[in-house]
Parts: sequence; structure tokens; C-alpha cells
Amino acid sequence: MSARHHLIRNARYFDGATLTSPATAQFDGDDFAGAFGTDYHLQGAAEIDLGGDILFAGYVDLQVNGGDGILFNSAPHCDGLRRMAKTHRRLGTTAFLPTLITDTPEVTRAAIAATQDAVAAQVDGIAGLHLEGPHLSLARKGAHPGGLIRPMTEQDLAVYLAAAASLPCLKLTIAPENVTEDQVARLARAGVILSLGHTDADYDTCLRYFKAGVRATTHLFNAMSQLNSRAPGLVGATLGTGSVSAGVIADGLHVHPQSLRAAWDAKKGPCGLFLVTDAMAVAGSDITEFDLCGRQITRKDGILTLADGTLAGADLDLTRAVKVMVEDVGISLVDALCAATSTPAALIGLSYRQVPLQRMMRLSTDTWTLTPLENDLT
Repeated sequence: MSARHHLIRNARYFDGATLTSPATAQFDGDDFAGAFGTDYHLQGAAEIDLGGDILFAGYVDLQVNGGDGILFNSAPHCDGLRRMAKTHRRLGTTAFLPTLITDTPEVTRAAIAATQDAVAAQVDGIAGLHLEGPHLSLARKGAHPGGLIRPMTEQDLAVYLAAAASLPCLKLTIAPENVTEDQVARLARAGVILSLGHTDADYDTCLRYFKAGVRATTHLFNAMSQLNSRAPGLVGATLGTGSVSAGVIADGLHVHPQSLRAAWDAKKGPCGLFLVTDAMAVAGSDITEFDLCGRQITRKDGILTLADGTLAGADLDLTRAVKVMVEDVGISLVDALCAATSTPAALIGLSYRQVPLQRMMRLSTDTWTLTPLENDLT
């Protein structure tokens, strides 16, 4: 930047916990120096007027399967991750976990190596890796290829432990049907973030796995045992356990807004619900179909499905998810922003701190549009 000091006028500044009223945000170089009154001046500072828009450090997304027309499964290499990162940066995400859907051991190892390479190359936004499968339940496989779902072996365990030691974050979505409590405990001790998902496990089993070291639930309500009158399932176990966080796909399709509201009100803390996109290859592109392990997924009217109608990920960005949470679910804007930023960041041990000024985001809630602040700085 050409100026040492910047004054961002008429900005509502969000720091991951609070949202200021329209004020003047001062930046000294890249560092946020504070929010001041509207009549605040600093001689020699460059000034930008945001017109009441929100200034914030961007979204944190823990479930990103693809973007820019490619799926991570189909491009498990550093160049593929660069494309995904660039696309999701345009959509407002400044930190994310590339997510591999159930695949072969060879592709899984390639995905780990690709993420290691991307981290070493400092590819912007790569915060670690999320492996969603292959140790899931066939009964709740959703769009995952059933022929590749299998139990976790000692060899698998060794691969994950090595990956956890070499990556800033490793997140695994697992099902009790194919992973033992002892394996969970060993992974948890190594710092792996374990998440239950794609499982038909009952309430008591889920509680045992939480006690063993599971800290999260993957896309709450979808592909899991449900909350019923005499069988609370994974949904009930998640809502009643304060040490467990839960991702939700807030597109208005995967979960009804009223169900999301009930879950939001019922969730025991301190860990809460957070927003994920479950974004597929279509993110940031105009493609209408793509391949997942030899099966065609079709995009129509904002819905992604297999040929039999099974939902296959989401056609979603986090700005729209925040909009759904505010306008349809009925939570506050601050709570929705926390669910898209600081709450997922806390789960993976990422401090939601100030990013460089040119990497910040500008969000207008009048039109629900988001643009990188760098557009205003040039």
C-alpha cells in the first residue's frame, strides 16, 4: 500500500465477536488501530468511505469440496488447491479446509500430499485438510460412493497420524460403524479434529465417541440418526453436548429454517453451530454438471443432485448462508457472522485475527453483496 495510514469511514467493523456502529476504522499499515467517531481525522491518511457496509476479515469454511469447475477428488494436487483458494477468496473466504469426499487410499494420500505442498508453498487460505470419509456408514452414505466406504485399518491410522504431524490442521469425518473408540482416542491425542457424520449411530454410542475424543458433528441433520421422541440420535447428542461443535448447511434446502432455529436455540454451549458451504466444483463457476467418482452430479436451480435425486453437496457461498440465517432463521447478524468466522476458527485452533488490510472484505447487508476491500484500495 502507498499510504502508511488508512481511515475507513462509515464502516461497521466486525472483529469476530462484536459489530461496531458506523464509525471510522483506522489502520496503521495492515494493523487495525481502533474504531473512532465519525468526525475523527488523521493528517496524511488515505480515506475510504464504506457507506455503512461491514468491514471484516473474511469467512472461515471447514468444508470445501471444490470450486472453479473442479472437485478436490479430481484434482488432488497443489495447482488444484490454488484454483480452489482463488475462487473461494473471491467469494469471501480467507481460510478454509479443502475437503476430500470418500475415495481410494491412493487419492487420499495424494490429497494429503497436495495439502502439505500447498501449506509449504503458502497458498493463500489453506488452513489444513478435511477428510470426509471413507470410514462412514453405508446406511447414511448420502452421495458418497458406497463401494469405497470401509473400516479404518492400522495402516489408515498411521497415515492420519503422520498427516496430523505435518499439517496445521487435520479434520476427519467418521462414523462409529467403521472406527473404534480406541482409534478415536489415539487420533484425538495426536491433535486430529474428529467429527461424527454419515452415521446411523444411536444416542448412547454418540456420547461414548464424544467422550473418546470426538469434538464436532458434520452437517447437522443431514446423513445422520435423527432426533425422535424415544431415540435422540446424533442430532440430539450434538445439541445436548456443550463440548461438541456442529457444522450446518444453511441454504434453506438441506435443513428447513425452522429446524435450524430450533437447533440454534437448543444447542448447549460453549461450543456452537457454525456455517459450512459444502461447496462442490460449481462454486465460482457456471458449470451445470460434474463428475464424482464416475457419477454425474447435476446443478439445477441451486440444487446439486445425483441421477436418483440424492443431494450431493451444496451450491452455496457463506454470504448467502449468513443471509439465510438472518432473514429466514431469524438470528442476529452478529451471531450469523460469528457462525461463519470465529466459531469455526476456534474449532481448528485458528485465531480469528486481523488479516492484512488489502485482504479484508466489505459486506453490504442491504443487497447482500460482498467484495474484497482491495477493490477500493486500488
